Amino acid sequence: MYYSQFLSRVCMPHAVLLQPKESWNSSKSNDEIIVGHCTKVPRNSNLENLRSGYLFPEISRHESEHLRRNPDASLIRLGIGDTTQPIPDTITLAMAEQVRGLSTIQGYRGYGAEQGNMPLRKAIAGKFYQDMGIKANEIFVSDGAQCDISRLQMLLGSNVTVAVQDPSFPAYIDSSVLVGQAGELEEETGKYGNIIYMNCGPENDFFPDLSTIPRTDIIFLCSPNNPTGHAASWQQLKQLVAFAKANGSIIVHDSAYAAYIRDGSPRSIFAIPGAKEVAIEISSFSKFAGFTGVRLGWTVVPEELLYSNGFPVIKDFNRIVCTCFNGASNIAQAGGLACLSTDGYQDLCKVIDYYMENAKILVDGFTSLGWKVYGGKNAPYIWVHFPGMSSWNVFAEILKKTNIVTIPGRGFGPAGEEYIRVSAFGQRQITLEALRRLNSFL
Repeated sequence: MYYSQFLSRVCMPHAVLLQPKESWNSSKSNDEIIVGHCTKVPRNSNLENLRSGYLFPEISRHESEHLRRNPDASLIRLGIGDTTQPIPDTITLAMAEQVRGLSTIQGYRGYGAEQGNMPLRKAIAGKFYQDMGIKANEIFVSDGAQCDISRLQMLLGSNVTVAVQDPSFPAYIDSSVLVGQAGELEEETGKYGNIIYMNCGPENDFFPDLSTIPRTDIIFLCSPNNPTGHAASWQQLKQLVAFAKANGSIIVHDSAYAAYIRDGSPRSIFAIPGAKEVAIEISSFSKFAGFTGVRLGWTVVPEELLYSNGFPVIKDFNRIVCTCFNGASNIAQAGGLACLSTDGYQDLCKVIDYYMENAKILVDGFTSLGWKVYGGKNAPYIWVHFPGMSSWNVFAEILKKTNIVTIPGRGFGPAGEEYIRVSAFGQRQITLEALRRLNSFL
């Protein structure tokens, strides 16, 4: 029974307030209802159709419950991919200077362009899209890639069909549910009826077999992939662009981890000829510059990308941005510009090398324990296989026995079952301590 159906039976003008057992996010559970005075406003049916809770707050809830039961536990967090290394001085000084300037007549700035400050847009074009034909006016600076995923869903609307990698970052599916693209959740499979799940496992080199994928309007692809860590090869992305062209589809390419690629795989979908006619790219300063708390990202919408009626997609996205967003913080954008300076970028590359050394340590550690490990080569995530085991059970056992937080692979989609994701975004000594504990446990 849906929440709204149940609520119609319990709402009374002066009913007693009942304490919910868990979170409001679990929309299908009848024991999570606050009974009291009800308005006549129906709940958004798309929100009712979301599964119980967004993955990462659910992990935090498990952490809190574990600490409540074990108040003296020394917790190691190798789960949520939050950066830990300090932002280099070159970059923070630029932000500090921007802040100090706000206290002066000469330095004060109010609203900026919703699309982002032009010097930063030009710097992004020059640093990441050199020789790819991407122009500064095609780059929209934002407060992060995850926010842009939802803005793109607003742009695309509820009438498009969608394909996602399985496993994949949960925001693609959850945002599809929110705008009404997904259909009903099939409890037995854990899949939404109107979403095409493109299996991406070791049997197909973590890239969808496009010969088995039906046509959809939109194809979400993350490379390097979160959670598997796989970076799509040149040949794989060429196949995807050709597939999108043949089907008249739009690729939404998430390149948030592109700076971690080590093997020469393409860092942008626009490195592939013809991609400007079929692709949008979202990216972020969060993981390559440590801006998870600063909040800065960008989206590229090429002028060549057209709807079926010939109208440019960029014009509609510009309208979405101007309507729903007032522009990224000028302080954050000053930091972003410093990230792309010669000194700033060199400093950031050292931080990326640090995280990738952590990844190597984790890969070698899990491998030495006899587990099959993927990732850790082109991304700061390690994808560890526990054959025949529930990923949530593995997560719970590791947390209980070692006080280490990981992420159950099932949270990234049905194909994530039997896996856990481990993050390399940690301090070196903490990473080594985690391996010591895991060695004792496993």
